[in-house]
Amino acid sequence: MTLMERNIAVIDLKAFYSFVECVDRGLDAWKVPLVVADKERGKNTIVLSVSPFLKSKGIPSRLRIKELPHGYDYIYAVPRMERYIEKSNEIVNIMMEFVSYEDIHVYSIDEAFLDLTTYVNYYKKSAYQIIEMIIKTIKEKTGLQATGGIGDNFFLAKVALDVYAKKTRNGIAVLRKKDVKEKLWPITPLNKIWGIGARTEAKLNALGINNLGDLAHCNLSFLKSNFGIMGEELYNHANGEDDADMHEQYTPKSTSLTVGQVLFKDYNKKNIITVIREMNDDLASRLRNENKLTQLVSLYIGYSKSEYGGFSRQMSLLSPTNENDELLKAIMEIFNNHIENKPIRRVGICYGKLTPAHYQQLNIFENTKEQINKQHLEQAMDKIQSKFGKNKVLRASSLTEDSTAIERHNQIGGHRK
Repeated sequence: MTLMERNIAVIDLKAFYSFVECVDRGLDAWKVPLVVADKERGKNTIVLSVSPFLKSKGIPSRLRIKELPHGYDYIYAVPRMERYIEKSNEIVNIMMEFVSYEDIHVYSIDEAFLDLTTYVNYYKKSAYQIIEMIIKTIKEKTGLQATGGIGDNFFLAKVALDVYAKKTRNGIAVLRKKDVKEKLWPITPLNKIWGIGARTEAKLNALGINNLGDLAHCNLSFLKSNFGIMGEELYNHANGEDDADMHEQYTPKSTSLTVGQVLFKDYNKKNIITVIREMNDDLASRLRNENKLTQLVSLYIGYSKSEYGGFSRQMSLLSPTNENDELLKAIMEIFNNHIENKPIRRVGICYGKLTPAHYQQLNIFENTKEQINKQHLEQAMDKIQSKFGKNKVLRASSLTEDSTAIERHNQIGGHRK
């Protein structure tokens, strides 16, 4: 192996949520029709995962409950996000038995990249053998099953995982630069490839590009003119090139904080204010906990029917702030200027132009003592909620039927903890 050769691997946990639920119930994931979804939310509820048994029957891992085919006595498991996070952390700890944390990039709750370049000599084993050891240990210690992809870079490892690992006996595949012409270029449809979504695929197809071979032989200037910076990335990937390095620290040039939710009933322009106020409270608390100020707020409203549409508008503030009332005042100004008398199903709030809260300018038109007391009160509430939970200090309106705060605080990523 030359000094420039790299061994990048990616490990993916098979049907992660459903597999965890099967293991916890003592069920064989390959034999039971288990579905991870909260049936109580109705037939339109999205299924987060289906067991390998159901996947083997051609049932996709993402669909709505109403789209599940008849003929199976489904076992419904309500999503438990805290449990999945716990198991994900357990898997990362197992990986750390073999690889330093600095050589692990956690890509998602069920997937992680590992840089095995230096470990091949350390273990006197191939990258393939190291991944075999890790996957075997994961199964022995957790009961969960994983698959793996190995390549000279991130992209090739991911393609090995997504396209070829499922075809191998033990769920591990290798894709090297020397294999590009034979194994990478023929891949079609293009949406099989990491980073190419349906829209990009449709645009590529319209240009006569139907596989990675077509893409690799395109003129780079042509791709950049049609896809911008992404065109160069598409070209490099099609030729098996990817210079991403998990050890490089990335600092975003601009940051923002967002919160959003899909509502489970129609709201009108009066009772949605309760929800907006609660969401603003939560986001402002996050802002203070991160010791940041914002000078830009935006509001998104989506109406219940697609033909009704919605709106997304933003407003700059005169000075940076993290005070609930000041932020709500700006959000409500956007709301009042653009809201229509239509049923509402989606709402989102975003703070942008974040800066460190080294100091905060007081409003000369308001009583200084009252402003300082208000800041101290909000900071005290933040501390109570941080220590005892969000639902320990609430507005009285959060006890009304229109409130979503208590339920949201008992969720992670929109699902039950």
